[in-house]
Amino acid sequence: MKRIACSLIATTCISTTALVAEDSLTAPRPIPVTRPEMKRLLEDMKQRTPRIPLPELTEADQEKLGERGTQYESRLRYHYLPGGATSAQQRTGAGGGFGGFGGFGFSREPDPKMSLDYAFKTELFWIVSRTNNCQYCLGHQESKLLSAGLSEDRIAALDGDWLDFAPKEQSAYAFARKVTFAPHQLSDEDIVRLRRHFTDLQILEMTLSIAGNNAINRWKEGAGIPQSHDGGNFGRTRPSETAQPTAVERPKVAQSYLTPTSEKFTKSVSKVAPLTFDEKTGAVTTLTVFKRPTLESRADAERALQTCSTREPRLPLLSDSDARELLKDEYPAGPLPQWVRLLANFPRDGKTRILSQQSADQGGDLKPLLKAQISWITARQDRAWYAAAIARQKMHDLGWSDDQIFTLDGDWSKFSAAERAQFKLASKLAATPVVLTDADVDAVVKQVGPRDTTQLISYVTTCASFNRITEVAGLSAAPR
Repeated sequence: MKRIACSLIATTCISTTALVAEDSLTAPRPIPVTRPEMKRLLEDMKQRTPRIPLPELTEADQEKLGERGTQYESRLRYHYLPGGATSAQQRTGAGGGFGGFGGFGFSREPDPKMSLDYAFKTELFWIVSRTNNCQYCLGHQESKLLSAGLSEDRIAALDGDWLDFAPKEQSAYAFARKVTFAPHQLSDEDIVRLRRHFTDLQILEMTLSIAGNNAINRWKEGAGIPQSHDGGNFGRTRPSETAQPTAVERPKVAQSYLTPTSEKFTKSVSKVAPLTFDEKTGAVTTLTVFKRPTLESRADAERALQTCSTREPRLPLLSDSDARELLKDEYPAGPLPQWVRLLANFPRDGKTRILSQQSADQGGDLKPLLKAQISWITARQDRAWYAAAIARQKMHDLGWSDDQIFTLDGDWSKFSAAERAQFKLASKLAATPVVLTDADVDAVVKQVGPRDTTQLISYVTTCASFNRITEVAGLSAAPR
């Protein structure tokens, strides 16, 4: 990745004193400040070195995978995720409940209760990816937006102050960035502002989309997926206004991200990316840093959990009976939790996501205690109190006391080296995915192996998505 840092230095006039360290194994990748710099990094990411080693490909593997045997991500899923991934799942981006999509499957068929159009949700995905500095996903959204008919200048303007966009769009863009970068600051007022332009179901649809985008960013960044040489094979046909592009085989064509940028946007500094400034000169830098505030004290966290147990949801929930009618016997008997009744508002997509979340929680090789610990650590980073309450209850059920649970907030020295490495990966990937380094992932691979590392990254994406959905909705987790 040194070539990425060097190419950025060559194309920018910003302070060189604050650039990331030369050692790409232990330093995060830089954040491009302008659009030409961003395009340069998108192109350079095609040469990215994947983070997780793969076994030798056998003849039997090759026969099962076909042409996907040449693709790093396809093989990563095949070798290390539960059940691998079928060719249909590869085409649709699903992973059998795993695979870095927040534990939520994605259906190619539009949900009858979803009404936001494809191009608009792709713009939100672009903003999420720019905020997270996920250059893999950012490149794909560039390609999809061009395919949807947006001009180069329209896409470039997404990185600006948004004054040329309609108030409705501005409110959605700001919401997408906040849910991505500062979920710990979500409040009732965020929903009030959105209700001036959107229905509650549209706000929920937007939230599910943004949360899923955050999950995908973390999967691509966590595993170190190289950029597609063909732009993800998007851009061959223009999609409909409401549906995602149909899954059809198209010839792969090499695509360059080094396209011309109009003079208007050539030197414009991003207002979406989380930039830092040199303390001495005030100049903008490319430095990537961890930006979440220090965790609250145990007493403050306990108060927040208590408040969560009595709050009223901000978004509508389906009744228990109606949600049960949708799920029938595919979900365990008993009263349905609020998150299930929330997602059940969407009969097709919601049901798929519920069952995928259940699969992520119950399947795979990671131990239940480790999953509960990871859920707590990520929820505390996001101040996702509903998710934290569920994680705490799971650890109680496994015999952990509150004294033990709150050790996860601080000094991990009494945990094993394997646990410490996994906790560190989860904490960094949850809060600011691009600050996760090659060395962080390598440390986990050395401790627990590539299979568990892949499943750990996948499960963190599940948590990142779940945290955002449940906190936007303001769900209530009453203690048992």
